[in-house]
Amino acid sequence: MSQLPNGEDEILRELCACNGLSYEKIAQEGAHVTKLEMFFSGFSRIVGLLNFPNLVILSLVKQDIRQIEGLEGCPLLSELWIVESHLVDIEGLDSCTNLQKLYLYYNRITKIKNLENLTKLEVLWLNNNKIKVIEGLNTLRNLKELNLAGNLIDVIDTSLDFNVQLKWLNLSGNRISSFKELINLARLPELQELSLRDPLYAPNPVSLLCNYITHIVYHIPKLLKLDNCDVSSKQVKEFAESTVMKKTMYYSMRVKTIHYQLAEIIETLQKQRSYLQEVPLEQIKTINFVIKSLESELTILQVSKRQNFVATSLNGLKNTGEMEEMHGSGCSVKRTTEDSNSEEKISQKLDALKKRLTFWNLRLDEIEAGYEIEVKTATEFFNLSILFLLIELETVGNIRFEKGTPSDMWFNSCYDVMLSRFCAWDFKRLGVTGLKINRIIRVHNRILRLKYEEKIHSILCKEGSSYKSENYKKMLEYLFYIFDPKIPTGKNELLYILEDGFRKAEVYKFLGRDEAVPLCNSLSLCEQPRIEYLQQQAKTWNTNFIDPLPCRYGQLIIAKVFLGHSIQAFDSELIQRLRYPNVNSVYRPRKFDTGSAIDKGSSKSLKLHGSCDCSFRQYEWFVFDHELVVPEYLIDFEYTTQNDHQKCYSAFSENKMSQRKYSKSEIMMTQEGKALDEEALRMDPVVKQKPKILSLGEMTLLSISKASTLNQITILNLHGHSLSKLKGISQLTSLQKLNVSFNELVRLDDLTNLTQLTYLDVSHNHLITLDGIKGMENLKYLDVSWNQLTNIKEEISILRKHALDLLTLDVRHNPWKKGFENNVALGLPRFGPLPVIPIHPLSAWLVSLLVFCPLEMDREPSLLRPIAIGKLKALTFLNGCPITEEEVKAALSITSQFRLSQVSFLTCSRTDEVLPRCLSLMNCAQILTQISNNKPKPSINQDTTWFSKITALNLDGQNISRLTNLDKLENLRWASFNKNIIHRLEGLDHCLKLEELSLEHNFITKLEEFNKISSLRGLQKLYTLTELYLGNNHISSNCEVYQLKGMENLVILDIYGNPLVTKQEQYRLFVIYHLPALRALDGNIVEPSEIDNAKDLFGGRLTSDMVTEKLGHSNFSELLKLELPESSIRSVDLAPPEKYGRLQRINLEHNNLTSFSGLIYLPCVKILYLNHNHIETIFPRQKPQIHLTNRQLLQQKVSSSGYGQPGISRGNSRDSNYLSLPPVMQSLEVLHLGYNGISSLAQLQLSRLINLRVLHLKGNFISQIEGLDCLHYLTELSLEKNRVRIIHEKSFMSQRSLIELHLEENRMRDLNNLYQLVKLQRLFIGGNKIQDLGELEKLDSLPNLIELSVVENPVSRKMLYRPFLVFHLMNLQVLDGVPVSSEEKERAELLLCEHNATFLKPTTETGLSIIMPLLTRPNALRASSLPRGLHHLTAPESNLTHDFGDLAPQEISKNKRHKHLGGNLLNPQNVQPDIVCKQLRNGGNYQPPYMNQQRGNTRNIHTLKHPQEPDSRPEPFFKEKSEKPKAGYIRKSQWGRNPDQKKVLIGCEKGQDNNM
Repeated sequence: MSQLPNGEDEILRELCACNGLSYEKIAQEGAHVTKLEMFFSGFSRIVGLLNFPNLVILSLVKQDIRQIEGLEGCPLLSELWIVESHLVDIEGLDSCTNLQKLYLYYNRITKIKNLENLTKLEVLWLNNNKIKVIEGLNTLRNLKELNLAGNLIDVIDTSLDFNVQLKWLNLSGNRISSFKELINLARLPELQELSLRDPLYAPNPVSLLCNYITHIVYHIPKLLKLDNCDVSSKQVKEFAESTVMKKTMYYSMRVKTIHYQLAEIIETLQKQRSYLQEVPLEQIKTINFVIKSLESELTILQVSKRQNFVATSLNGLKNTGEMEEMHGSGCSVKRTTEDSNSEEKISQKLDALKKRLTFWNLRLDEIEAGYEIEVKTATEFFNLSILFLLIELETVGNIRFEKGTPSDMWFNSCYDVMLSRFCAWDFKRLGVTGLKINRIIRVHNRILRLKYEEKIHSILCKEGSSYKSENYKKMLEYLFYIFDPKIPTGKNELLYILEDGFRKAEVYKFLGRDEAVPLCNSLSLCEQPRIEYLQQQAKTWNTNFIDPLPCRYGQLIIAKVFLGHSIQAFDSELIQRLRYPNVNSVYRPRKFDTGSAIDKGSSKSLKLHGSCDCSFRQYEWFVFDHELVVPEYLIDFEYTTQNDHQKCYSAFSENKMSQRKYSKSEIMMTQEGKALDEEALRMDPVVKQKPKILSLGEMTLLSISKASTLNQITILNLHGHSLSKLKGISQLTSLQKLNVSFNELVRLDDLTNLTQLTYLDVSHNHLITLDGIKGMENLKYLDVSWNQLTNIKEEISILRKHALDLLTLDVRHNPWKKGFENNVALGLPRFGPLPVIPIHPLSAWLVSLLVFCPLEMDREPSLLRPIAIGKLKALTFLNGCPITEEEVKAALSITSQFRLSQVSFLTCSRTDEVLPRCLSLMNCAQILTQISNNKPKPSINQDTTWFSKITALNLDGQNISRLTNLDKLENLRWASFNKNIIHRLEGLDHCLKLEELSLEHNFITKLEEFNKISSLRGLQKLYTLTELYLGNNHISSNCEVYQLKGMENLVILDIYGNPLVTKQEQYRLFVIYHLPALRALDGNIVEPSEIDNAKDLFGGRLTSDMVTEKLGHSNFSELLKLELPESSIRSVDLAPPEKYGRLQRINLEHNNLTSFSGLIYLPCVKILYLNHNHIETIFPRQKPQIHLTNRQLLQQKVSSSGYGQPGISRGNSRDSNYLSLPPVMQSLEVLHLGYNGISSLAQLQLSRLINLRVLHLKGNFISQIEGLDCLHYLTELSLEKNRVRIIHEKSFMSQRSLIELHLEENRMRDLNNLYQLVKLQRLFIGGNKIQDLGELEKLDSLPNLIELSVVENPVSRKMLYRPFLVFHLMNLQVLDGVPVSSEEKERAELLLCEHNATFLKPTTETGLSIIMPLLTRPNALRASSLPRGLHHLTAPESNLTHDFGDLAPQEISKNKRHKHLGGNLLNPQNVQPDIVCKQLRNGGNYQPPYMNQQRGNTRNIHTLKHPQEPDSRPEPFFKEKSEKPKAGYIRKSQWGRNPDQKKVLIGCEKGQDNNM
């Protein structure tokens, strides 16, 4: 071992002693030592390590070491501890290339350096040092643990981007205050543990902010621990993701709302502009008409003059002695003189009119210039609001901007402060008379406030401080700050201050200003630099329409300032901190500079203020510490002048009315202008109204042109003749110049093949297209201004095809379709470049969120001029202005069609599978193309499979008119095609994984199909789409919304700015109803109340839109039938009904209709299915009267008690006037109203359907047949499964044409009043309560009855009821569904006769009670049908009990009393047997009521009784009341008044009644 100096030798001895080594044997044992430690020794150097060549671990704690040295002999060193020492620099580690762990905490290191060779380093602890910047770690690719706690770090930036293996990071105890800095840690893919608020250190300011944990967990999804807290659970991460998603959606919608607000303001300004332009345009049109007329007359005079001159030159004066020739020559000279005078007058008038025309054109330019200034101001105003929202989002709400209202106390305080510090005397030289506050925004910057409070706390707690916590507030002040535009910061200073605070004093010094934050307590002092700068700029602006007050609009910041110890500045020199030690702020009283913009022109400035002494209170303030100044408020203000009432517009007026009244000055100027116009128009010669020409015949053309033949016409002036067509003008093959201005032309179809035409003036007409311009290869001049042309591209394409050599074109004053304004793409910035936004690395793309001045602000679209110049190569003049070379170059770049080539895909696409986590309002495609480097990599062999790897595509602002090759992008998930000129989309229907699609600011018209210009139906297949942006296109039909209904995952939709928004009534609710999955629409959250309102408004409405949606087309004129069952329809509104002129069949079964609604207006409907609805009436029922009681309302609804005999309908009185109502649906023939819950036919108003043939009312609650009076053509009526009990006399009074009647499953007991149905052929009465064959006998009054069904009636259980019916109804063909044959008819007749004959023998026991029931009141039989001697079998009524049909179990109730609503009505079943018995007992005649109803068509039997046998009748049935008839005993009696009409009465056996 070599000899060491005494000091170093002592250190080495101490080192050996501390590690149990022998100093004397160190040479032998040193090579075996791998670990050395030394604690609290206080040594100042590292020595003697050459003796330990294999040293692996070295720990030096609490030493006085100031530098790292002596490690060259330890190449194997892997762990080094030099802690709690006095290290200043990191050095001496170059040879330690195997070092893996390095601990240098608790030292005095200020900079991270000299670590480049430590590539194996995994652990680095530099905590508790004085490091300000993270640097020098780029080569440490294996670093896994980094401790930088307890330093002075405030910026992270990209310093850790190369440490991709980093898993553990501690940054506690630093000065990190911005969330944007923490976002940089998201690029560390392996980071698992992060500490920013370690309990052992002071927290970073950012860790004290709101949403701190949520922000970190969202951006670093792999993080397991944050500040020693477990954040690895799935719930925590999902909560963070959902919170950020909601916040992003919220701010995105806020930005959209701002866009829409600006659009509304611009629309209002447009209306104001149109209003202001009305008078100038009207005057210009009048003057133009007169000018063109005068020019026409002047041309005629000049042509005539030339012709006279030529004639005079050729002829001369051959005979000067002849008086005729001299006289003719004198006339010629006189005429020439008159022509010269006329020509002079015309020229003078033309000059005067052109001056007036110039005046009104200047007026238009002034209006336009004022409009553009207002639009620019409004645009900048709202752009700032958008930037505020972006700051709020990126700071996770820790910076908020609150817009004030007069109801806020702080708003009024700021307002008062502004006015109190504004003195009009300071601005008198500028013409300013007042100050107007447009907006006050309160800044809630929690980050700056924490710094501010911490700084004040440190000042108050500083030893020897003269301030006390009780009185420090006296040193607070609110001061103004206005950015000096002369300072070349290169950033938006205003936004920087609001977000990050004021700059340090050193920065202002570097910029050549005072070394302090400059502030003022006076508006005039703050504004002076800005006003001077803008006045200088205004002098360089090349325009005659500049605002006389260029500094009219301004912004300032009101800052809260802690002045602390302040003194007055020593002099007017620049403030420097060194000159003012121990001072917090410096103030300087106002110095009146006679050369300033405000005080210029007055050597005695103080006198300008008169009695105002505010100038003595105006100070400039300079604060040295920028953290003592906090921005609190942002003020948008406006200077007012005496001439403000003459302003044409106001973007910030409180009452933004579309129309405004002219001011007095405007009225005076307008009246003066009109007076001068009238004066010029009255000058000689006065233009007369030209006659109207109906047709251009040959004689008319020759007369106007003053030519002899059509071929001689080269110039033709048809100005102002009210022409609507130019038929016949194509014959003028030699025509070169044509003027047809001021006519009524709509098309130019008659101007084809005028090959010689070079000049064409068609201005001031009604042209809607230029399609008629064909075959005009030589056309050089074309004026189509003041027409109705709308499509820019189509019209220019027509001119390119048929007039390619056009030199001059004028297309002004046409209502061109509005498109978009893409200033970035066009390279035509209107108001200068936007300021740089210092808020995020993505800030260059955030400019896309800002609002550019849209196309609607221009009188002509911005695309018109470049398109025309690019397509018409020979054009030299456009709209009165020469075309420059710069315009030609710009137009070529715009009109050159952009193709989606392989290069474009490589540039604008990415292959990322996962979206990066960042807080941005850009769409996903924009984010990926901005921050991701994962571009597709095509193979060398030209394989196209790389297309399938593309997941994101961003083609914003590329002037694309057509999309191609998209069918290859099968894995495309995010696409953006904003700000293009797309009319047609192809291939997107193959992108089935598409999640987000943005097509804003294009020319899309429909959403039906992708492969056609007018449709995008391929969207229906994009089931994965969650976000769709289609704002500012040309979608006008609400049918396009139906194309999106298949997108069940669509939660965000934006179609604002399309014509659909204003065209569709209740547009928002309409979209919400049809797309129920939406959560945000057009920038606004879909509220639950809106969903309910949408359901109420559009739910169940059958409209043309719904028909289009169901059928897939809107060709209603060809629609024959409409099938929409089970569609939840509540009302029908198919307007206009003329569109459904051929619709004949409608099926709306199983819906919720309560009335016929709009169906009654359909003109040709013949068949209508409305089963299973809730139809109550044809028209909607009126609301019940308020004064009616509940009982009265119940009586109105119920027309029968529901028990016993039906009563009189209470609805008759209410509906008695339905017969007087006009008929409806006169084409309707078949109506199905089954199962609708109908209880009253009268209320239904069916009588208004006068041509109805078939009516089905099955399954309702009808108890009374009524309300069919006007249905004279009814042939089929179905009333089965109702509650009908009785048929009234007037029930079928008008149904003489009825052929088929269904009354099954009702509650009928008798068959009265059917005699009126004389044409009835089919009757179905099964399932009723008919028990008596006598009721069936009433069917004899139906002579045409061929089919009858009586099944499931009590009478059908009686024996021989079928033979009885077959026998009585001779025309019957089908009974109970079984055909009736002729053999059956004969057997029935024979059977009845045999049994009747058997009954004549009393001693014979026939047992007929077993085989044949009682036949009651049979019709008279034919004589040929009965054997001789049976005529006496006719007998009166049977003694069968009248309650036979009530034996069913459900009908029996001993204690139940029957209710009768109509007390005046008697049930024949109940009273007739008693009457019959009484008549029989008294020997009188009885005629049942139904006999009076029978007509002459009843089959009667002619009696065979001889007159000489009057007493041959049997004895009466009953002799006494107590006498009972014997079984099987038959009596005959006279029936009615006609002794020839007899009835056969067949008795039953004894005991049969009891059995029944």
